[in-house]
Amino acid sequence: MMSTTFDLPGYKVDQQLGLCWGVLVRSVGFAKGFTGGFKSLQAGEVPQYTDVVNKAREQAVDRMMEHAKELGGNAVMGVRFDSCDVAENLAEILAYGTAVKVSPTG
Repeated sequence: MMSTTFDLPGYKVDQQLGLCWGVLVRSVGFAKGFTGGFKSLQAGEVPQYTDVVNKAREQAVDRMMEHAKELGGNAVMGVRFDSCDVAENLAEILAYGTAVKVSPTG
């Protein structure tokens, strides 16, 4: 379980375990960069880049959840995303939050 808020309806926080994160550095790749470059000359969405970013966020979330489990958690609260360029054609995608142990309230 994860939430961008600091509560999970129907659950109580038994223990806060600290910061957890999942990080990924990704390149677009030649083929997507090439076709996306042409597409970006037009106005509107560039699906080649949208696909790359969505997959990178999914991987970052998976890694964040793995880190939470390593810390002994079964949920992450206060989930956030961040990204930045680390080099030409390379971007860092970061998912982070607070790893917690939760249990049902009822």
